[in-house]
Amino acid sequence: MNEERLQIKKIATALILGVLSFALAFLFLNYQQSALIGALVLLVTLWTNEGLALGVASLLPIVLFPTLGILSTKATTVNYANPIIYLFFGGFLLAIAVEKTGLHTWIADKVLLLFPNTAKGIVFSLTITSGLLSSILSNTTTALLLIPIALYLSAEPKLKLRFALSIAYGASVGGILTPIGTPPNLILLGVMEEKGMEAIPFFQWIWMVAPLSVTMFIAVASVLSIGVGKVKITRNIEHKAMTLSQKKVMFLLASLMLLLLVNAPIKPYWNGLGMSEPVILLSAGLLLFAPPFRLLEWMGDKDKIPYRIMLLFGAGFSIAEAFSVTGLADQVASYIVGMTTLAPVLLLLAIAAIVTFTTEVTSNTALISIMLPVIYSVAEQSGIDTRLFMMVATLCASYAFMLPIATPPNAIAMSSGVVDVKVMAKYGLVFNLVGIALIVLIAKLFWSHLI
Repeated sequence: MNEERLQIKKIATALILGVLSFALAFLFLNYQQSALIGALVLLVTLWTNEGLALGVASLLPIVLFPTLGILSTKATTVNYANPIIYLFFGGFLLAIAVEKTGLHTWIADKVLLLFPNTAKGIVFSLTITSGLLSSILSNTTTALLLIPIALYLSAEPKLKLRFALSIAYGASVGGILTPIGTPPNLILLGVMEEKGMEAIPFFQWIWMVAPLSVTMFIAVASVLSIGVGKVKITRNIEHKAMTLSQKKVMFLLASLMLLLLVNAPIKPYWNGLGMSEPVILLSAGLLLFAPPFRLLEWMGDKDKIPYRIMLLFGAGFSIAEAFSVTGLADQVASYIVGMTTLAPVLLLLAIAAIVTFTTEVTSNTALISIMLPVIYSVAEQSGIDTRLFMMVATLCASYAFMLPIATPPNAIAMSSGVVDVKVMAKYGLVFNLVGIALIVLIAKLFWSHLI
């Protein structure tokens, strides 16, 4: 009964905030735009306070948008079948196979062996292992798998704290390395497709983001290893050969990477194969159910597929579409366009800072769904580099390190009991600022020549 009352209270809070937001917005905007703001506040509140399950709350736009006259039912539901969702679906299937066969532990063992058996070496190895796994697994899954291993490595509270933060921050840093690594990346690709913009191919994405991820890996591990000394750590790593199932998954992953590489255009030298990347990823995932792989079974493994995240993507694409159709993106952009008198690098810094620190207290998927249409409209009105600014905002949405609610890995590290909010906020502020500076610097020096 207490749980039911608590849930009712959370839902009531979301409804009240939504109505108040609508009333306040209606003083300045038209009905349709105000209704969208009210619905958005309702959704973000429910996602934040978990008044409804994530998947349930993510389906609410299908009810709210047509009812409130924001979008038609068809215009809303079509976003839940966006091709980018099936790219991620294929990635989910591959991630399940990696976890089921234990390939992630084999990879983790190999990476751990590359570094010395010191506290500093462990910090570096855990950060990089977490980051690499997060590029193919969800950052939540990666953190859940690695945190218990990290806490087992030492009984010293100071080291446990550093190890837990290494995994949490490494997962966020590495999640941006591939388009399927974290939800905001896919929201960007979906919005680009809706706007008729040329999508960033899989391998071009990795090529662009790798310098940022590598630099952030070094920065995070270096800062977290300050003061840990050269304490020797005993690690129980089993030197096992790969099993047949692990070899099958590794072969499929290697073949997939090769196909994506060949498929990616390298202009003006190579136009690529022209194949759809969602089709490629989904095909690779489906092969896991068929001979000669047969590593997944629908009845046994379907429950591991995070459908709620796929519905969250649908909600994100619906929000982005509603911002454009209602004209709210243009309205907000008209207020922001005054900032375009700043030098481009200062404008990039401003957008990066706004997104990074706002993500600390709200869903990065919802935030980037709101920001990308706005940035697109600002770019249209002022002539700034649209793709560059959208890319910066997207990556900043994943680089929030200060609070437990900012990202699932942060929350998992906090739940381990070895990290407190004050310490996380202290380190997180440093990494937020480093991340903003690096993203803007690399965007100006490197990305501007590629996109």
